[in-house]
Amino acid sequence: MLTGYQLLPLLLKELVIDQAIGSISLSPEEEAVALEQFYQQQHLQAQTQRQEWLDYHRMSSEQLTQQAHRQLKLHKFKVQHWQHQIESDFLQQKGQFDQYLYSLIRVTNAEVALELYFRLQAGEQSFAELAQQYSQGPEAQAGGLVGPVLANALHPTLAQLLTTLQPGQVEPPIPLGDWYVLVTLQHRISAQLNNSLRHTLLDRRFNAWMQDQIQRLSVSDHAISVSIQLP
Repeated sequence: MLTGYQLLPLLLKELVIDQAIGSISLSPEEEAVALEQFYQQQHLQAQTQRQEWLDYHRMSSEQLTQQAHRQLKLHKFKVQHWQHQIESDFLQQKGQFDQYLYSLIRVTNAEVALELYFRLQAGEQSFAELAQQYSQGPEAQAGGLVGPVLANALHPTLAQLLTTLQPGQVEPPIPLGDWYVLVTLQHRISAQLNNSLRHTLLDRRFNAWMQDQIQRLSVSDHAISVSIQLP
């Protein structure tokens, strides 16, 4: 039944989490912080908003509190097991989190793209002017300007090109899918290991571990056997 409704992976994940955080406790102060953080995340500052949320999710206030505590326990589990690896992960993956502000001209004709490149090299028109006149994507309205965009959200070819460009530099047009594109880098924003990125890297470690745990679980038609392997 669970498999038929594609609920099994979700159930397995919740069972693994329950076992992982089973030995983690919260102080009264942490419990209060967990609840307040949950309210902030869900934008539930007013009592009426909290009651509406409970009604919508068909939960009691006790269940909400348990969910908030569970979230903090899970975060503590992640920190306990992977916090010491985060700086190393950041150094290895930093390039994925750099952001790029760049300008783009895209056309479907290779000869047009090359002609625009020669105009830029000759200084006949600015990149923004040519983008407004010729680019065939929505970036034309902004003079070709795009971003800032995370490196890992870019097309791999475009991301690789931007890592090699200096601000203002324009390379000959390159094929990109159905397009021929001209790109110039405006600004590269180097990633910093802030709290948000720490959470992202912790989640990556946790998700990889979770996937491994789910694959290890023993599942039959009548029972699920859960025995996790800690990192």
